[in-house]
Amino acid sequence: MNNQVVNTQQITVKQFVNMNSTKKRFEDVLGKRASQFMSSIVSVVNSNQNLQHVDAGSVINSALVAAALDLPINPSLGYMYIVPYKGQAQPQMGYKGYIQLAQRSGQYKHLNAIAVYADEFQGWNPLTEEIDYQPNFHDRNGEQPVGYLGYLELLNGFQKTVYWTREQIDDHRKRFSKMSGGNTPKGVWEDNFDAMALKTVLRNLLTKWGPMTVDMQTAYNADEEEHNEAPKDVTSEQNNEEGYQTQDILNSFDQAEKEKASKEEAKPAKKATKTAKKTVKKGDQVNGTSESQEELFPDGTITPHTK
Repeated sequence: MNNQVVNTQQITVKQFVNMNSTKKRFEDVLGKRASQFMSSIVSVVNSNQNLQHVDAGSVINSALVAAALDLPINPSLGYMYIVPYKGQAQPQMGYKGYIQLAQRSGQYKHLNAIAVYADEFQGWNPLTEEIDYQPNFHDRNGEQPVGYLGYLELLNGFQKTVYWTREQIDDHRKRFSKMSGGNTPKGVWEDNFDAMALKTVLRNLLTKWGPMTVDMQTAYNADEEEHNEAPKDVTSEQNNEEGYQTQDILNSFDQAEKEKASKEEAKPAKKATKTAKKTVKKGDQVNGTSESQEELFPDGTITPHTK
């Protein structure tokens, strides 16, 4: 077990990406787009020093979750993030990722989430879902929102509105997001608090009141709020029939190294065989065998009996 851990830490993300088994896995999910997506994995890790110090296999597993959902992992796009946590990488949905999955279902007429400021908000009735909201668009110059509003309407006419205060969002973050830094936001929450707040509102709105498609269920299970300290492979079953674990990649890597070593060891033997061939004329016998038999046993491990 200790040797397995050491091997995992020694292999970099770039080495994982270059393995044939890894390439095949992403090609099975993304087809021709696999090469571009795998290049983005290396770019994301190179741009995030914290990700460079986590288990490389967990980065690949997190990227596979994003690939299964067909969401980009570039953090500037806001669809899905790969974040470090206690030596492991874990996938984390962005609010744009939830919107994208909802759009693909084709069941939504309206879907939106916005930040609400003090001069726009007058009151909210959670029972009737009536909100006294008067938009006032202008440059806020760093002003913090007082809350976040989400709304959906399905094609069948169903409507739902939810409102979370900023304090409710922050309490939820402290309770459920182990990677967000406790009392002081860190990581994605520190850099993009409003975006993550909108994601929390949309996640609550879509998973409680919206149609739960297969992709939406996968995203919900993969999201960081559902992780324990030990990460797990949550790639959807339709894209994970054979399973994909870090050790599988390591086994493939070890096998490739063994095959490479075997080829290197076989080279001198082949040269010796070619030298021996030059001294044997066509049709001559060696130990009662023909030249073709000698090629089958270059190492001399099996010597046929003479007739």
